[in-house]
Amino acid sequence: MSRVGKAPITLPSGVSFDITKGNFITVKGPKGELNLQADPDLEFKLEDGTLNIARPTEQKRHKAMHGLYRALVNNMVDGVANGVTKELELIGVGYRVSNSGNLLELTLGYSHPIYFYVPDEVKVETKMEKGSPPTIILTSHDKQLVGQVAAKIRAFRKVEPYKGKGVRFKGEQIRRKAGKTASA
Repeated sequence: MSRVGKAPITLPSGVSFDITKGNFITVKGPKGELNLQADPDLEFKLEDGTLNIARPTEQKRHKAMHGLYRALVNNMVDGVANGVTKELELIGVGYRVSNSGNLLELTLGYSHPIYFYVPDEVKVETKMEKGSPPTIILTSHDKQLVGQVAAKIRAFRKVEPYKGKGVRFKGEQIRRKAGKTASA
């Protein structure tokens, strides 16, 4: 029994939900518009600003799709209503970041700078303040796209467990390992 799928989605004011033939979902809000092709077996019911999703049978596949599409639609509604922000920190000596528009230039200890073009739907901002690590702030209405871009940036220099250097999410706890010890 999917507990996630059973939870109703409350549509905030200013957010409209539209479903067309073949379960093609469109969610519009003050921050933007998102589309999704949902599983054709699921049934979406909109009543008094509350969206409920029902599955036809108790098959394992239907249970999985029930929870998945409820979570995806909820993320879409939350994104177009409030927007999504992710922050990444660059921890390491000489690590720098700058942007010109959506072109991100990262200096991460390699012999060359890394240039990464962030998609137009995502707004990127960089901060280089004295006393705090360089920061990348990604903002958009599409939670999936922001997470994907953040993961791609993080993959350029993953955090290593000995010194903790690399690109990490703000507030992320890294499990540190003890280094070698000298024998007596």
